[in-house]
Amino acid sequence: MKIDVRINSLTPGEGNVKAIASANLDDCFAVRNIRVMEGKNGLFVSMPSQKGQDGEYHDICFPTTAELRKQLNGAVAEAYKQAIVQIQEQSNANFSQPEQTYEAAPTMSM
Repeated sequence: MKIDVRINSLTPGEGNVKAIASANLDDCFAVRNIRVMEGKNGLFVSMPSQKGQDGEYHDICFPTTAELRKQLNGAVAEAYKQAIVQIQEQSNANFSQPEQTYEAAPTMSM
């Protein structure tokens, strides 16, 4: 299955949610508000959910096979890693630009 993932926002330092993503499955089905979460055992993917009458959160949509879950989680994790690398490269590029120096205008003495 072809899975295109887009990281919509990175939220480092804002609790357990590290990023919000969307995925397009085979150019036929889109899923928004997929969260990349930080857990006790590292990063994991959390599907969109809503709070039920029982007070628990239940996924609104989800992979129905282990194979698709693994593929979707891998695609989201890879997109997240690429987004982090891109941000770091942009940050490094900004720091590695040489500082501009300005020469003082010549003064005239009389």
